[in-house]
Amino acid sequence: MADAPFLIDVRRLDASDTWTDEEQPSELPTVAEASGSDLDPDDFPAWYRDRVEDQPDGVAPPVESNPAGWVDHLAAVRTLDHLEFGAVTVIAGDNGTGKSTLVEAIAIAAGFNPEGGSRNLQFSTHDTHSSLADELVLAWKRRPPWGWFLRAETFYGMATHIAGDQWLRPTFPDFHRVSHGESFLALADAKFRGEGLYFLDEPESALSIQGQRRFVDIMRRSLAAGSQFIVSTHSPLLMAFPDAVIIEVDVDEGLRRSSFDELASTRAWRGFWHDPSDWFRM
Repeated sequence: MADAPFLIDVRRLDASDTWTDEEQPSELPTVAEASGSDLDPDDFPAWYRDRVEDQPDGVAPPVESNPAGWVDHLAAVRTLDHLEFGAVTVIAGDNGTGKSTLVEAIAIAAGFNPEGGSRNLQFSTHDTHSSLADELVLAWKRRPPWGWFLRAETFYGMATHIAGDQWLRPTFPDFHRVSHGESFLALADAKFRGEGLYFLDEPESALSIQGQRRFVDIMRRSLAAGSQFIVSTHSPLLMAFPDAVIIEVDVDEGLRRSSFDELASTRAWRGFWHDPSDWFRM
């Protein structure tokens, strides 16, 4: 198991905590990348804001957002005390357990833009991130000279921001002229280079199995140059990454160290491949 070159661990503050000089948050070093200007969130058009009367039969109206503090009910957050990282750390678990919320909060606490990108690529389309980042203490071996937060959910907004910025646009591939999966691979190939700290939130969402293999090859190249990856994923291929630290988020037990063979998703996939037809019997 390879040691973490940059981010060693994270813990959550409690009421008795005070900052020390060692733990006091500080910004990542500036990197040689053009900085885009901040964008105010666009107002939703009236036709979107207005209540839709004609809903399909049997479809319930949207549930209102939970009040402040909803994040504490997530299994990944509820049991967060002290979490150690390796050169590759994979966070796995079912939908709704808080994997993405956890990775998002750690990335923000490390200085990255909540909607993805580097420290210098700052933009906002719709603010949805929790305040969990304010409660986290990160322990560093040393600060990374470069890094990226690849967030599948907000990738389109990030690509649109880059395409509309005259300074940023020449330094990136044209993500809107290729398929969703090709844009993910183009970004990874262009930015996962040298020594860097990379947060990935479900990067497999746009990728075929062949695309995931290419993505893994890019990760391996980057690791050989001294990088570190913290990944939230449902992909068996990423979960099986050699020598990765695997953290499973169980809806009842919360965070726990695991192995690829012990993961609930691994057991489920093996059951599917053993008899695919069994999954479609009513």
